[in-house]
Amino acid sequence: MAGCSPVPLEQAGAILTIDLGALRRNFRLLAARLHGQAACAAVVKADGYGLGADRVAQALRDEGCETFFVAHVCEATALRKALGAAPSLFVLNGLPPGAEGAAAAAGLVPVCNSLEQLDAWRAEAGRRGASLPVAVQVDSGMTRLGMSPGEVERLAAEPERLAGLDLRLVMSHLACADEPAHPANESQLRAFAALRRKLPPAPASLANSSGIFLGERFYFDLARPGAALYGVNPRPGEPNPMEAVIELSARVIQTREVAAGTGIGYGHTLLAAAPLRTATISIGYADGWPRRAAAAAYLGDVKLPFAGRVSMDSIILDVSALDRGRLRPGDLVELIGPHQGVDDVAALSGTIGYEILTGLGRRFHCRYVD
Repeated sequence: MAGCSPVPLEQAGAILTIDLGALRRNFRLLAARLHGQAACAAVVKADGYGLGADRVAQALRDEGCETFFVAHVCEATALRKALGAAPSLFVLNGLPPGAEGAAAAAGLVPVCNSLEQLDAWRAEAGRRGASLPVAVQVDSGMTRLGMSPGEVERLAAEPERLAGLDLRLVMSHLACADEPAHPANESQLRAFAALRRKLPPAPASLANSSGIFLGERFYFDLARPGAALYGVNPRPGEPNPMEAVIELSARVIQTREVAAGTGIGYGHTLLAAAPLRTATISIGYADGWPRRAAAAAYLGDVKLPFAGRVSMDSIILDVSALDRGRLRPGDLVELIGPHQGVDDVAALSGTIGYEILTGLGRRFHCRYVD
């Protein structure tokens, strides 16, 4: 698991705490916004956005989630072992050639993004002599995955391509849902409705995390939140309605007294203007902390700015604001938590919360709380 390897506490340089209770409350909040009009699924691709897909999905299953989405067949087959036979597992990228047998054996639902994928899945149904479940993704304007309008027209004209298949879902993906005023949202809504009408009747899905906040016209039958479940703000620029799910703390390796004029870190990008005290902590860009994140750590409410560049395995902090001896080797400082959330770190890094979450490394001790 990307962010949740079982590193013993005494050997780890950093501790990642995952609040499964907050995760479940986020799911309840999102489901409640759908007002019973649509079911709420969960996207748990990329190992549950780096937090451990098996633990995340099990918690959401226990909260009542019955439908999960991942990106790859390998993610879905592993999740099937963790969740059992009951939940529906959709594979967003569809099936690579040759993976149809494994997908059928695991009871997966491929999201077919092209006629070629659909034909290969129908051939697998023929080999098995049984109906197989399928989802069809149509491209309503993101130009990433999904059948083009031309392919949808061909599928409508050749309904035999769905013979032997149980069409469980017609879906598309919003490109600009995190910008509510963007005209692409209305354009995609209209396009999706038109493309869906060309296909046999089936449940429909369009809304992602941010799409849930665009209103009921976007709900259809199933919403597919992802990052919002894990605490990322689905409404950038507005107060975050979601609870924080993770905290990240790093250990102090050593402390130092630094004389004025001393160069600090790679490239000596910081020269101490006056005597200061530093602490080096055991985390770096190899652990998924962005090299360009000009952030800070916290001890209690005291802000400890980064001093110089982020290294592969360590970060230097200016701890001059603390009383001498207040911070010692082995102590923990907060990097993601009450003072600095995932979205804050992302903003300081010129990226998005999704990238911060999914980039967290394998060298942490992972602690689940509920």
